[in-house]
Amino acid sequence: MSPRAKKHADGPSGLLLVDKPDGVTSAGVVARVRRVLGGVRAGHAGTLDPFATGLLPLCLGEGTKLATYLTDADKTYEGVIRLGIVTDTDDITGTVLQTLPVGRLAESALAALRADLSGVIDQVPPVYSAIKRGGRPMYELARRGEEVELEARPVTIHRLQLNFEGTDRLRVSIDCSKGFYVRALARDIGARLGCGATLESLRRCRVGAFRVEDALPLGGVMDDPQGAGRARAKMIPMLEAIGHLRKVSVGADDAADLRLGRQQVLVRFGTAETAGERVRIAVGEDLVAVAVAKGRSWELERVFGVASA
Repeated sequence: MSPRAKKHADGPSGLLLVDKPDGVTSAGVVARVRRVLGGVRAGHAGTLDPFATGLLPLCLGEGTKLATYLTDADKTYEGVIRLGIVTDTDDITGTVLQTLPVGRLAESALAALRADLSGVIDQVPPVYSAIKRGGRPMYELARRGEEVELEARPVTIHRLQLNFEGTDRLRVSIDCSKGFYVRALARDIGARLGCGATLESLRRCRVGAFRVEDALPLGGVMDDPQGAGRARAKMIPMLEAIGHLRKVSVGADDAADLRLGRQQVLVRFGTAETAGERVRIAVGEDLVAVAVAKGRSWELERVFGVASA
C-alpha cells in the first residue's frame, strides 16, 4: 500500500449516519464526531442548516472519498411553512422583512400548488445559501450587505404533500433532487398565495437509501462515555455505502494493481450497462475503487486504501 493510502486508512473508515439536532452547524457535527473518534478525517455529505434537524451522513477516513456519490442522491424532507411572514433568509431564523394577512385559503389552493410544483421546476436558491461566487459563499456576501442575485436552476420534485396546520401554517413533506432548497419552496409558496411565507422547521428524513430512523443521535456520540464505541458499531462499510452502484469483484492481485493506479484489469469489465455508468470494484467485501465508463472503455475515478475498523 502506498504511504498516502496507509495514512488515510488510519482510524475508522466508512459512513456514519447522525441525527443532527437543531442549533448546531453541519460542520460543528463533523468537528464533534472527529474529536470523539480521535481526530479521524471526516466530512459530511450535504449541509443541513443550523436550525434544521435530521439525517446527516458523515464520511470518515477513506470514506471521505465517497461524499460525491452521496450528495447526488434524492432526499426526503418534512417541515412546517409559516404563512404571513417574509424573512431575509427564507426561514424563521432570519430578519422579518414583511408581515401580511393570510386570509382564508381553500384546499383548492393547495391542490393547485401541488400540481404546479411537480416534476422539473426552475428554482432560485435563497440569497443566504452556501452557493459560491468567486470562491465565496453567497451568505457571506449577503451578510456584508452586498447585492446578491442568483439564477434559477432546474430541480426536481418527485412527491409533494401540503396540508393545512391551523390557519397560518402548512405542513410539507417532499421527495426532491439534489440542489433543492425547501426554504426557497416556502418563499415561492408564499408568493403564489400572496401572503408571504417562511420555513419554520425542517427535518431531513432520507438521503438516497439511508433513513434517519437508522441514524445515531449526536448526543449518543457526545454524551455517552461509550460514544466512540457506539459510533464505530454503527458505521456502514464503504462498499455498502455506495450500494446503488453495480459491484464488480476482482482478486487480490488485481486489487493491489488498482490501488497503485494500474488500470489494465479494467479491460476485462466488458461494456457498460448505461452511458457514464459507475461501478464499485471490490475484493471480497473491501471497496477498492470506483470506475466510470468513458465511451467503450473504463477509467478509474476513485481509489480507496484498505479500510480499518
